Amino acid sequence: MKNFLLAIAVFAVGFSLKAQTTTAPDAAKKDVLVVKEAVYDFGKIPQGKPVYHNFSITNSSTTPLVLENVQASCGCTTPEWSREPIKPGASAIIKVGYNAAAAGYFDKPITITYAGGMVKQLDIKGTVWTAPEGSAPANASVDFLKKQNL
Repeated sequence: MKNFLLAIAVFAVGFSLKAQTTTAPDAAKKDVLVVKEAVYDFGKIPQGKPVYHNFSITNSSTTPLVLENVQASCGCTTPEWSREPIKPGASAIIKVGYNAAAAGYFDKPITITYAGGMVKQLDIKGTVWTAPEGSAPANASVDFLKKQNL
């Protein structure tokens, strides 16, 4: 009986050790995409003026890397990128544009899909301000200068 219990205990310990050393396929994948900056703050920008920022990315693997997709969270944000493979050790640019149509704070994620389903996120943010309505107040100095040039 002792031998039987000892055999069960050894089997249970061996089985639990084997379960702990098994890695999931995703955990074994090495992240090969290096992003120089993951977040860019535009600060305050005027309403109605589109803004752009270039995110620099680098392929840290030993094989060419293809960006499968770069997708923004809404239609006001437009990413542009090359569909060509990025050579090992080489860098590329993802140009992200934001259409500043709506006033107020914005924080927009951009999702990069690469290397068979790996994902990385970029982020742009800032505040869109609205110019005051109506024309600028009259400036007596400008009127004076206009009369001098006659």
